[in-house]
Amino acid sequence: MRVHLTTIGCKLNQAEAAGWARELAAMGHEIVATPTAADLCIVNTCTVTHVAARKSRNMVRRCAKARPHWGIVVAGCYAQISPSEARALEGVSLVLGSADKEALVDTVVTRLGLPAHLQAANMPAALAGRTRALVKVQDGCDNACTYCIVRVARGRQRSRPMAAILEEIAAREAEGYQEIVLTGVHIGAYGRERGESLAELVAEILSHTHFPRLRLSSIEPWDFSTQLLRLWENPRLCRHLHLPLQSGCDATLQRMGRRYTTRFYSDCVARARSAMGDLAVTTDVIVGFPGEDEQEFAESLACVASLGLARVHVFPFSPRPGTPATSLPAQVPPQLKEERAARMRVVADASALAFQRRFLGRCMQVLWESACGAQWSGLTDNYLRVQVTSAHPLRNRILPARLLEACGELMRGELQTQCN
Repeated sequence: MRVHLTTIGCKLNQAEAAGWARELAAMGHEIVATPTAADLCIVNTCTVTHVAARKSRNMVRRCAKARPHWGIVVAGCYAQISPSEARALEGVSLVLGSADKEALVDTVVTRLGLPAHLQAANMPAALAGRTRALVKVQDGCDNACTYCIVRVARGRQRSRPMAAILEEIAAREAEGYQEIVLTGVHIGAYGRERGESLAELVAEILSHTHFPRLRLSSIEPWDFSTQLLRLWENPRLCRHLHLPLQSGCDATLQRMGRRYTTRFYSDCVARARSAMGDLAVTTDVIVGFPGEDEQEFAESLACVASLGLARVHVFPFSPRPGTPATSLPAQVPPQLKEERAARMRVVADASALAFQRRFLGRCMQVLWESACGAQWSGLTDNYLRVQVTSAHPLRNRILPARLLEACGELMRGELQTQCN
């Protein structure tokens, strides 16, 4: 069987799809890069915004044009929230929601009657060239953010056993990955239901493994504990924190159901920076939330500008049926939301460029990931995207580069034999 897997949305979706690819390969099935080469397509969908839901439908339609013999499996958050819509799409053989993800491969094999194989295939080609492994540590969320459909789509907070996570990471280390990224819906809540914590998990990973880099995908500001902060004394823990802000106005945060103020967030960033030199703080910001007037937006804009962020992902508010924010009064017109998003992105781009310029002339260690001709691209541990020219293969190696030019999306550099 030739199976094509594709993912819309977050790193957690990517981690799940990678796991399915490995399971299918272990059964002897071949993972292929395009729908046209596939007997079966599996689409792991997203519905965090109406745009993500539309992209999910469009991806299913792209797969349908290839007319895979065994059809298309639609999985994930869009499948969970809109199963009837998903079933109505052309070529769909099976719709599996979030509750079906853990046993997805077994369910697909059983329900569709896929042929069984005895000899395992090699590591899927789609994964063989990767340098960073995404590892799912938990799923679901118990928060009550008024704009979020993900907690409805994925259910209550639940954590994977620590032993299972360590076993998976050991397997990825044996495959040669240089960086592990811990991902989930709300990783800061890891282990809470059984008296454990994210800090304990990270400490165990650092103690029992030897790969060069460990990165945390995203942490809510209220989960950033002193115990967790101390772990950055270990240089293997990447100096990068994704701390979702969502708004730089306290009144807006309150309507969003967020559990902090802008002062709390700012103090959290200051604590982290005092403990980690060269720290990159990245974030998400929503503009045009219901009730956001020009004064509230101005406060949010000023807050984002003041924080010195390395990267800001800006989203116009997207009303999702089934969330409280959809029925809040004073909905912001779409055109105004787009105008505010454009203004926020100007501030975000300036902040990112200022962060890059701090490192001009510096020599940094880079994990090289991919190439376009002789142009190689990779990431520093503090999330700077670097490009150099090299006639020699660099993939999956951590080598130093001197950073020479800030270009917005990336920094241009020059390979070095060592950092002085």
